[in-house]
Amino acid sequence: MKYITALTLSCMLAAAAAVSLPAQDKALTLEDIYKNHEYSSKSISAFRWTGNGHSFLTLEEDSTSGGKSIILNDISTGEKTVVLAASSLIPEGWDRPLTINGYTWSPDGSQLMVYTDAQRVWRTAKRGNYWLCTPGTGELRQLGLPGFEPSRMQFAKFSPDGTKVAYVYKNNLYVESLADGNVRQLTFDGSDGIINGQFDWVYEEELHQQDGWRWSPDSRSIAYWQFDTRGTGTFYMIDNIDSIYSTVIPLPYPKAGTTNSAARIGVVDVDAEEPVTRWFEFEGDPREHYLARMEFVPGSDEVMIQRLNRAQNTDCVYYGDIRTMELTPVLTETDEAFLDVHDDIVWLEGGKYFTWTSERDGWRHLYRVSRDGSEMTLITNGGFDVVSVVRIDPEGGWVYYIASPDSPVDRYLYRSRLNGKGTPERLTPADAPAGHHSYDISPDARYAMHTFSNSETPSVYEIVSLPKHKSVRVLEDNHELAARFAAVNPGPKEFFKVDIGDVVLDGWMIKPAGFDSTQKYPVIFYIYGEPWQSTVQNTWSGGDLWSRFLAQEGYIVMSIDPRGVATPRGRQWRKCVHGKIGILPIADHAAAVTRLLQTYSFMDPDRIGIWGWSGGGSSTAHLMFKHPEIYSTGIAVAGVYSLYLYDTIYQERYSGIPSLNPQSYHDGSAINFAGGLEGDLLLIHGTGDDNVHYQCCEMLVNELIKQNKMFYQLSYPMRTHSINERENTSYHLYQSMFRFWQENL
Repeated sequence: MKYITALTLSCMLAAAAAVSLPAQDKALTLEDIYKNHEYSSKSISAFRWTGNGHSFLTLEEDSTSGGKSIILNDISTGEKTVVLAASSLIPEGWDRPLTINGYTWSPDGSQLMVYTDAQRVWRTAKRGNYWLCTPGTGELRQLGLPGFEPSRMQFAKFSPDGTKVAYVYKNNLYVESLADGNVRQLTFDGSDGIINGQFDWVYEEELHQQDGWRWSPDSRSIAYWQFDTRGTGTFYMIDNIDSIYSTVIPLPYPKAGTTNSAARIGVVDVDAEEPVTRWFEFEGDPREHYLARMEFVPGSDEVMIQRLNRAQNTDCVYYGDIRTMELTPVLTETDEAFLDVHDDIVWLEGGKYFTWTSERDGWRHLYRVSRDGSEMTLITNGGFDVVSVVRIDPEGGWVYYIASPDSPVDRYLYRSRLNGKGTPERLTPADAPAGHHSYDISPDARYAMHTFSNSETPSVYEIVSLPKHKSVRVLEDNHELAARFAAVNPGPKEFFKVDIGDVVLDGWMIKPAGFDSTQKYPVIFYIYGEPWQSTVQNTWSGGDLWSRFLAQEGYIVMSIDPRGVATPRGRQWRKCVHGKIGILPIADHAAAVTRLLQTYSFMDPDRIGIWGWSGGGSSTAHLMFKHPEIYSTGIAVAGVYSLYLYDTIYQERYSGIPSLNPQSYHDGSAINFAGGLEGDLLLIHGTGDDNVHYQCCEMLVNELIKQNKMFYQLSYPMRTHSINERENTSYHLYQSMFRFWQENL
């Protein structure tokens, strides 16, 4: 088969779901889902394009050595070639290869740097060891000084000229010569309070920054962030289960309205006999601004820096000259509500223009901006949001992006001319199945790794040619998972819309097997209800097996996206929630459920449940407290019950500065309405949650006791925000929630 049409893909997916079915349907069990993991999907391990775009690399198991080899996959022939065998990564004296947690090729492709022994720090595994492999000679050596502690190095990168590697160790920067292994320390003030080359907790969590340094294009200098966390409030977590005495875990964490770290950007010359950092000097208090982004302008001695004010409604863009340390303003982006920082800057026409994402016309679009900021041209014309930019191809003159102008629950590939002329062109075929289509496009934009799923279809991975979207070959279709999923006869997700007067909201519903519209059923709503994500999307999401299981057990399961959640419905949709977190989305949800009760007679008005995690835990508490006439039962997992207890960047972005918006913080904090509880409420929280602290749960518990309200509580010792660490945790969690629904709904 030369290529597969979208129609053929639909047929193939249906066939995959129909193979090897048992004679009788099998039931979903929590043990199979959360303990035996029988419904895990397969993916393509460590997929990455090669420079020419006509082949790609993957990691594949090597049964002989027990490690993984790097494999080159030819697109045209499907031939696989071992680029680096796992056996080449066995250090002297070892009996096993290095575990590859990540790898990088040197600019000339002659050396490979392997990241291994990765250790998690808060939310991500960003600390480990680095080894340098030279395939041509067979040499394999560990980077760093002999006295370095294991798994403490971070963010190692080759210099552009390929002669050096620099990295962070214990909050200081180092550079190592690849010719002789000589290691030089570049900064010396790193400590628990001074962080060089990486980010503090709140930047990492909310501005999505971890790697805090950049090589200059000429390999002579490094520009890096430094954070002074002294003065920032320290939150203390307590580990009571790993020793006979408790261990105190300090976490510098700025809560809404409190003192931030002081951030600055400096430049150090790597070859100087005595490295000295020079600093860019910005006006204003560094603790009242965020240095959100910094990258070198290609082929220059300038960095482009984005600086947000504390309210996050003004983004000032500067050029910083690393030789003179002068700052030149380029562009200022403003919004009456808040701004999101994007990473879509690509330089065009030899540095004359750069691309920029903005919502200034009411939609999220990509623009072309002249180098001095004086000219701005809209690239992605139309009354729709660009969900994400996939590939900007300056040579071909196109930008490829994900959008869904007609359905906020789906995602498709489009492209537009970089000169802004013409109309957007949809590349995902019109007859392709509805759902989420994502793409990893090759450097020359001739091919893409296309991943498709929807609410009933596990992920299918294939290589397609562009722009015709012809399938070259299917890499993984998850047909075995599709068969197992079909065997349990899951109720389909039925997407619907509900008009609450001011706005029409999107939702979905899963009905029980053998559904009888003349009967009345208990209903469980799943909610998030904040700007970070959306729960109503036509994507696989692991099959949403928890919801399917509940439907199997006789519940109707539903979800509704109130205003303000992350869906492509325009700026006003997303930003009308500014100052109204825990207020407007709560009113929307209650209005939607009221309307649904009027519409569907099979919903039992006396048995309406609600549950959510994180922001959804907060929303659940709000709805239980403010609308006890609707919601009789709720499970709130890891919720923020007082907005004052969450971090500065997230909470102040959406709720404003506390001192300037006290009413927003009062009305948006569920703890202030705990006296309204009438139904059955279960609170669940991990005591090791570094994101939404266990303190949030304890403060709400204290208030419920004060108000003489009866409730249920389940704490998971030293589990984080995901509550999935340590043995048997997920299985126990979902068993506990199911039992609560059984006993109370």
